[in-house]
Amino acid sequence: MTKLKVAVIGAGSISDAHLTSYMEHPEVELYAIVDMNEERAQAAVQKYGAKVAFKDYRDMLADPQIDAVSICTWNNSHGMLSIAALEAGKHVLCEKPLCTTVEEALRVEEAVRRSGKLLQVGFVRRYGTNAQVLRRFIDAGELGEIYYAKASYLRRLGNPGGWFSDKERSGGGPLFDIGIHVIDLCWYLMGRPKVKSVSGNTYTKLGNRSNIKNLTFYQAADYDASKNDVEDMANALIRFENGASLMVDVSFTLHAKKNEFAVKIFGEQGGAEIEPEFTIMSEKHDTILNITPQIDHPSFDFMEGFRNEIDYFVQVCLGRKELISPVEDGVELTKILCAIYESSEKGTEIHFNK
Repeated sequence: MTKLKVAVIGAGSISDAHLTSYMEHPEVELYAIVDMNEERAQAAVQKYGAKVAFKDYRDMLADPQIDAVSICTWNNSHGMLSIAALEAGKHVLCEKPLCTTVEEALRVEEAVRRSGKLLQVGFVRRYGTNAQVLRRFIDAGELGEIYYAKASYLRRLGNPGGWFSDKERSGGGPLFDIGIHVIDLCWYLMGRPKVKSVSGNTYTKLGNRSNIKNLTFYQAADYDASKNDVEDMANALIRFENGASLMVDVSFTLHAKKNEFAVKIFGEQGGAEIEPEFTIMSEKHDTILNITPQIDHPSFDFMEGFRNEIDYFVQVCLGRKELISPVEDGVELTKILCAIYESSEKGTEIHFNK
């Protein structure tokens, strides 16, 4: 059986989830790893058993043997690399966000149409077991019409620094890094309704709080406490054309008692909490029920999510499945995130064109 030959562009921290998942997949040949740091690319080739390392992505894309690529680079390069890979005849799995500007996201969308190749956006939380099980309940009408969702992803101390806190490379702070996950998850579970308007606020009050001692947090490989021009915290109210609404707040740092991660949706016939632990709320025989689905991972499991996402991408490339996180969804999420920043800057609600 011919295996799908895959290359991964970018050998930084998130690439480990991609590389491990490809390495373990029985229908994939992990062919190449690309990184500007040639030593890091070579080290990754040795660790994950790939065939060849490249310093320049263009040299890799010129290889006709490669069928598909994962893009695991800085956010501001996602669009350019996606377009280059599509034009080179490769299928693409692009880490979120698709792009940092709406204009570039639209160019990627056009490149997908023009090339005839597939692009899957890395909205990994759609592929978690809890999300997939809940979608089956929703699709069967168990919750009725979903009219409200609420999500919080609050870190009291957790600015990773490095490129994460450099707006030129990241596009933004917690909104682009962690906020996109919960906004997308809610939007996906709500049935991807058309956005009507966005009202948002961003705050830069606390900085990266590098002065804090005795409490550890994740730091980027290129952590530099002197560089930080992204927001500390953001919140938004997103209204949809069908009358539904979504409230979200996210932070890298906040004077909070503890970190908070919660995703909730509410429908006419029932509700659900998918994080921090999967619960479905219902009403039977005039009695309210809290139902606990019996699954291995009631909250999002990082590696399981990536394995599921990578397997889905492989199946799509092999023609067995249809995309569930297509380029159009990447464009829509980019519009939402950029509208939150625009709303905060202008101090007004941003209305979307129909």
